[in-house]
Amino acid sequence: MKIKYYLGIAIASLAFTGCSEDFLETEPTEFVSSRQIAEFSEKNPELQAANISGIYALMYNTETGGTTGHDDFGQKSYDIYGDLLSADMVLAGLTYGWYSGISQMQATIDYTDIENYRVWRYYYRIVFSANLVIEQLGGNDAVPETEEGQYFMGQAKALRAYGYFYLAQYFSEEYNPSEPILPLYTTTAVEAQPLSPTSEVYDVMVSDLQDAIELLDGYNRSAKQEINKEVAQGLLAYVYAAMGNYEEVETLTRDVIDNGGFSLMTAEEVARMRHDGPDTDPYGGGFNDVNTSGWMWGVDITLDQGLDLVSWWGQVDLFTYSYAWAGDPKSIDALLYDAIPADDVRKAQFVDAYSDGVLYPINKFYAPAREIGGQRNVTTDYLYMRVAEMYLLHAEAAAKTGNEAEARETLKTLLDERVDDSSYVDNLSGAALEAQIYLQTRIELWGEGKSYLAMKRNQATIVRGPNHLTNAGEAIPYNADRLTFEIPLSEIQNNPNITQQ
Repeated sequence: MKIKYYLGIAIASLAFTGCSEDFLETEPTEFVSSRQIAEFSEKNPELQAANISGIYALMYNTETGGTTGHDDFGQKSYDIYGDLLSADMVLAGLTYGWYSGISQMQATIDYTDIENYRVWRYYYRIVFSANLVIEQLGGNDAVPETEEGQYFMGQAKALRAYGYFYLAQYFSEEYNPSEPILPLYTTTAVEAQPLSPTSEVYDVMVSDLQDAIELLDGYNRSAKQEINKEVAQGLLAYVYAAMGNYEEVETLTRDVIDNGGFSLMTAEEVARMRHDGPDTDPYGGGFNDVNTSGWMWGVDITLDQGLDLVSWWGQVDLFTYSYAWAGDPKSIDALLYDAIPADDVRKAQFVDAYSDGVLYPINKFYAPAREIGGQRNVTTDYLYMRVAEMYLLHAEAAAKTGNEAEARETLKTLLDERVDDSSYVDNLSGAALEAQIYLQTRIELWGEGKSYLAMKRNQATIVRGPNHLTNAGEAIPYNADRLTFEIPLSEIQNNPNITQQ
């Protein structure tokens, strides 16, 4: 079993840094090459499971963006980036300064800033690692002979699409099919590529996810960190929504809602309704357990992963030994908070814990012991996708395709678990209905990394509330340059096909 362990580590530590000298080596000594792993795989099919696990580990391990920063810990790092840029999350203190460049929208306009590199490197590591697995299984056009091989191929293709989707969201201002946005790699060929147009990048995403949905049909995953058919459908729904292809979004999300086997989180699961005592009573909230039925995709964080201060919980949760506790709290935008009705259970997610005006999300996200600064070694889980997103995307798609009755019904299904009376939705239509769905998306998914995606596809103009430390009251359009990352200096230096934009 040693070979399985070492190759899993090899995949997890792959670095994609453009066209540097190390990258140009066909078989760098510190990595195991695609050909070598393919040869090993013939003798030990279990290697593919280790390789896929290695990619999933990139999503929650620290320093996978190539830095030692305390904001470098995989997907949840960039969920915070997006939440801050969308203005729905507020960096309410600057004691330590993590995320200050993001919150002030300065890092995003300076291509030499490390934040741009970190995002770029992380998602391209996902892409490159997925490419290795796809090649080991026969290449882009292959369908593995075994059912197990098909499941590995489906996950690898979905992961490649996931990487490109977030790259496209973070590094392009809007969906413009003809605009060159990213180097496109579908093999591990070493030649540095020029920027491909948006349409080609999205074509790869769509093709990969369509293949993944077919290949993963019938797949019974062993853990929620793995992508199954429904997660692939959810990812494809997000891709189509970014493209404005809402007919496909409506179909995909309806299938997940009806056939995925997930249930909406109840009011009791969404928010803790009182502030005292440990989490041993029926008052709910926490968003800390991957086994929650409403979670479609997430990871069970255990002591084995070794997460502590450098983690999503270490940045956001008052009940973890965290920056949120020590002086850099993360709060909800005051205008968004004011838009939550008093009878909405989600209003109770946010508490002015110290009577200083900072609305901590302590009744949505918290370590179960609820001891201020208490969780030192993180065992609270990471959330990547839940079924509520499918309801909101379905309502959004139905509204934008003119199926307003379906949009209202779907939105009310969610709101019936959140408010005393959702009948006001019956009177909404047109732009008002679309605006309400967008608002509910922001409220429901606060802190989950989805507000940025919603801002982009709804072409929203954000207005920063009065509790932002900078740019308070300013209206900023979704396609403003400072809301989108720049291709980093390292890529410009190492890829001769790309120049400073």
